[in-house]
Amino acid sequence: MSFTLSIRQGPARLAQRLPELSKCILRGPMRSFHQSTKPTSGFFSSRIATSAATRNGFARGARSYHPQAATQQASGTGTRKLLVGGAIFGGTLVAINMVFNRETRDDGGMPVYERDYLNNTFLHTGLGVGIIGLTARQMVNTGFVYRLMVTNPWVVGIGGLALSFATMIGTRSISPDNYIPKYALWTAFNATQAAFVAPLLAFVPGALIARAGLYTVAMMGALSVVGATAKQEKYLYIGGPLLAGAAIVAASGFAPLLIPATAVRTLAFTENIWLYGGLAVFGGFTLYDVQKVLHHARLAQAGIIKRDPVNESISLELDFLNIFVRMVQILMMNQSRRK
Repeated sequence: MSFTLSIRQGPARLAQRLPELSKCILRGPMRSFHQSTKPTSGFFSSRIATSAATRNGFARGARSYHPQAATQQASGTGTRKLLVGGAIFGGTLVAINMVFNRETRDDGGMPVYERDYLNNTFLHTGLGVGIIGLTARQMVNTGFVYRLMVTNPWVVGIGGLALSFATMIGTRSISPDNYIPKYALWTAFNATQAAFVAPLLAFVPGALIARAGLYTVAMMGALSVVGATAKQEKYLYIGGPLLAGAAIVAASGFAPLLIPATAVRTLAFTENIWLYGGLAVFGGFTLYDVQKVLHHARLAQAGIIKRDPVNESISLELDFLNIFVRMVQILMMNQSRRK
């Protein structure tokens, strides 16, 4: 499935839309600064001083009550966000479980070796996503993202994809017994993915990034639970159809380069395929990859292959990134429509 995984490089397409997205994000009210009026002498200066003192008194009174109100509002907002997040995850889990998991495992439940291998894979997936997020933030803080944007986008895109493929193939080819080179190449692979995600952190508001991350975790968490509790090898057959769907989604990503800008309806149709079709395809890949991890756990238990959670985590990281980028784009489109 290395060819299947190589297709899932959706974040590179976001770089083509950065100028348009930055204009939407940076559009907003401008602050105006005024110089204070110079005091005049005589009777009017005393009236101005008195009114200024009165306003300062009210301002001090208002500031004295502001911290408590802000603290209460912050606590209420945090509790509301926690409840909304739990409701989103629970509702997504129930809905996906009702649709995809009508038949659960009938072999006595998940064995211990499968559970350990799956947990280890999820641990590496979380570490990889964390490395991608921290590296992307560092790229923004150091200005590396802005230097990439002023260079030739074709050079950056093709070079980034080539480096991403090279590090991914290198990581997969190294034996899990060679810890140092394998984890070094795995870290380099995560760094290349961070270069694709970094423009999001530079131009998209943090609240929208947090919402997209919450929705992505809820969707992937629910699909992972379904894949882990479904019958053995129930979703492994969808690998071929998902590969065809990924090819269609990738073709829709190149449509703006081939279709003229006057074909508005055609471009809108390909954009919907890229966004919503991509969500469906990579959601299906999540089901497939989770069941593939359990299948590999059984093969490793039989001594046919070696346990390699690093290689397994690469597939889930690509699923996460592709779903996350599409969630960000959908939320940004909805936000721009409200304005």
